[in-house]
Amino acid sequence: MKTRKILYISGTRADYGLMRKTLLSIRRHPKLKIEIAVTGMHLMPEFGRTINEIKKDGFKIHKIEAIYERDSKESMANFVGKAIKLLAKEMKKIKPDMILILGDRGEMLAGAVVGAYLSIPVAHIHGGDVTSTVDEFSRHAITKLSHIHFAATRDAAERIKKMGENSWRIFVVGAPGLDGILNEKLFSKKEITGKYNLNLKEPILLVVQHPCGSEIKKAGKQMQETMEAIRELGFQTIVIYPNADAGGREMIKIIRKYGKLPFVRVFKSLPRKDYLSLMKVASVMVGNSSSGIIESSSFCLPTINIGEREKGREKAGNVIEADHKKAEIKKAILRALDKKFLAKVKKIKNPYGRGLAGPHIAQILARLNINKKLLEKQITY
Repeated sequence: MKTRKILYISGTRADYGLMRKTLLSIRRHPKLKIEIAVTGMHLMPEFGRTINEIKKDGFKIHKIEAIYERDSKESMANFVGKAIKLLAKEMKKIKPDMILILGDRGEMLAGAVVGAYLSIPVAHIHGGDVTSTVDEFSRHAITKLSHIHFAATRDAAERIKKMGENSWRIFVVGAPGLDGILNEKLFSKKEITGKYNLNLKEPILLVVQHPCGSEIKKAGKQMQETMEAIRELGFQTIVIYPNADAGGREMIKIIRKYGKLPFVRVFKSLPRKDYLSLMKVASVMVGNSSSGIIESSSFCLPTINIGEREKGREKAGNVIEADHKKAEIKKAILRALDKKFLAKVKKIKNPYGRGLAGPHIAQILARLNINKKLLEKQITY
């Protein structure tokens, strides 16, 4: 069999960080080669122009010049349309054997649409998860457009099956984001605290909060509630910019104001190794990022999950729910620092796997038969 070309589509620092180990596993496989279509936030200087992180890893890159031009829902819809048009055109040059996508974002939906209409098999990771708002139905739309499903948990696999997908198309592989945690040497406590000027004798907060699709107009106010809670507590805090979805720029305006506090440090983006190493030393994670649900439990890191964005996602016992209210957030952070809660968190198990997703995915991609049976889907009921 000739070497099979896999095209991964990446639009954010987050998805690339989650997938990096898997992409390296694919590159190492003797029957596979990997190229990356890079778009969205990766190309935007205001979010750190993180395409440079991908270049450092030496992957062959195809730039898809679609970005989020405005802080609005219309801009998000326009982005998906432009990404579809540009990806479809680029496929003539790339000629991939398969398209690989992750999660629920617009660039992944665009990739799934292009693959379905051009008869290129689409392999989707993290289908069957439950979240909320546009992310929820975008993820499930991608599932129906995809030919292969790499589910993170057995419950997610069952949901995919209930959507009318053939059982032989579904593989439970765990969450790729765990591969970098369990199979890569992170910075020591001394190294990472020295790099970010942190004191391990005091609480350390790691804040990653994104806009929620159904509450765009509230995004700035919601960020302010979180930052006010942090201001009143006075704990040393690392804040990372939200994604480029509608409402994100309003949140950034708020973050910048509070970034003037002496105990708050703000970053557009962080290298994946730095981010995971900070999770390892942090006292509490605060916000509504999926990493606060999926990766955090591998570190036994208490997490404050604020609002509706991750509603319904499978969670371990390290997660405390809170509404977008300063008093609730403060109370939740203090509870997370309580010795009894910390003792409970130390005993949790991560429901998203053991950090072996990358090699498993590579093996499956290499052995799949690309034929009429794979490409022609029918609902099973």
